[in-house]
This record gives sequence, C-alpha cells and structure tokens, in this order.
Amino acid sequence: MKWIILLLSIAFEVLGTTAMKLGAQGGKNAIYWNITVWVAYILCFGLLQYAMKYFELGTVYAIWSGIGITILALIGYLVFKDEFSTAKIVSIALIIAGIVGLNLSGAH
Repeated sequence: MKWIILLLSIAFEVLGTTAMKLGAQGGKNAIYWNITVWVAYILCFGLLQYAMKYFELGTVYAIWSGIGITILALIGYLVFKDEFSTAKIVSIALIIAGIVGLNLSGAH
C-alpha cells in the first residue's frame, strides 16, 4: 500500500507539472490547466506526506523526485518536443540507477 501511495503522489506531481507547462503556453484553456496545477499539487503533497510515514525521508524524496524527473523528461521529449542530448540520457540513466540502488540497499 505504501508504494501505491507514493506512486499516486508521483502521478499527481507529473500531472501538475505537465499542466503547469500547458497553462504557461496560454490560450483559452489556460485557466483550467492552472486549476489542475493547484489540485494536482495539493493531492501530490498530501500523498507524499502520508508516504513519508512509511519510508526514510531521503529515500522517499529521492524516489519521488527521481521518477518524476524521468517521466517529465520523457513527456517533455515526446509531447513538447524538448531536445534530448546524450548528456540528458546518461543523466536520466544515472537517476534511475540511483533509485534502484536506494531500493537494493534495503532503505525503507
């Protein structure tokens, strides 16, 4: 259950950040994206706080931010046509390796 809570927190963080990008682009739907940002981040941080009851602080934050960064980099590339360099790919691979390392270390 603790992993589901953490993954939901990550999903709302990704939704909020993606909505922030869409809202920043303006247009007739910008207000709806801005509302989505607020709702998503309230849910995100509420769930993250709850997940912190079950994980070590550094571990939960590293997993939350690392997975979020990785997913958002992919969304940036696929949806917003952000550039992807070799350095970005290597950096994301290192983030993923760090998350795997934290989990293999037995951190709770």
